[in-house]
Amino acid sequence: MKKTGIMKRLSLFLCMMLIAAMALVTTGCSDDTKNQGETPEQVVAETPAETTADVQTVGEGSTAFAFTVVDADGNETAFEVHTDKTTVGEALLDCGLIAGDEGDYGLYVKTVNGVTADYDTDGAYWSFYVDGEYAQTGVDSTEIEEGKTYTFKYEKA
Repeated sequence: MKKTGIMKRLSLFLCMMLIAAMALVTTGCSDDTKNQGETPEQVVAETPAETTADVQTVGEGSTAFAFTVVDADGNETAFEVHTDKTTVGEALLDCGLIAGDEGDYGLYVKTVNGVTADYDTDGAYWSFYVDGEYAQTGVDSTEIEEGKTYTFKYEKA
């Protein structure tokens, strides 16, 4: 009987030690206390550049999507667009990222991110892509879909 009482106490002691060890390991892995007492600006300043440097956030709204501009030199500019609009065209117009003329077939985009493509002068135009594939609809009739990436590329005929 004496052996059973010792075994119960030993088991209880080992369980308590295991729980304490798990609590210490869990606390040690957490980053929550790392930036405690710092302002959000200080925390952002300590964030590695590769996570935030290349993506510009524009607009306001509950829906967000990725938008990329590829200029004439092949340079890419990435945006995260926030909007409450339903189409990509509406959202990009609202944020001032595109401009163009309304025509019989919808919006003819001439300017993207401040760069104008003039087909009449040099055969340059902006092509619209959805997830790397040439879009089957115009930007003003393309519904925003979660997880999709929308791109305008400067191209020449």
